[in-house]
Amino acid sequence: MSRVQVIEQDGKPAFYVVPAALWERMRDASEQAQDVADVERFDREDEGLRYPSAVAHAIAEGVAPLRAWREHRGMTSQGLADVAGVSRPYISQIETGRRTGTLATLQRLAQALAIPVQALAPL
Repeated sequence: MSRVQVIEQDGKPAFYVVPAALWERMRDASEQAQDVADVERFDREDEGLRYPSAVAHAIAEGVAPLRAWREHRGMTSQGLADVAGVSRPYISQIETGRRTGTLATLQRLAQALAIPVQALAPL
């Protein structure tokens, strides 16, 4: 058991002197508790969309959002077409910028990719 030294002033505890090992454990526990609180607060307050780094980097390099997400999910254009009920050529046209896609189509593609439709909008 660690010994904590109490230094009093006017008969009341004024300072506590703790061994370094105990102080380090207390500091680490406090930092971990603060990290957990920060993450919980962020989750409560943030409604923003998060992009995996591979998707964000691909989009920053000029890859169309649909293609970046499709490749991140490990899907072929035909596989995405099958799941979303959209033709493969239509997906190709969206990925190359020749078409923008209707809102209904983008919603089906987003659902197939398990992402919000806003993630398919160009940045």
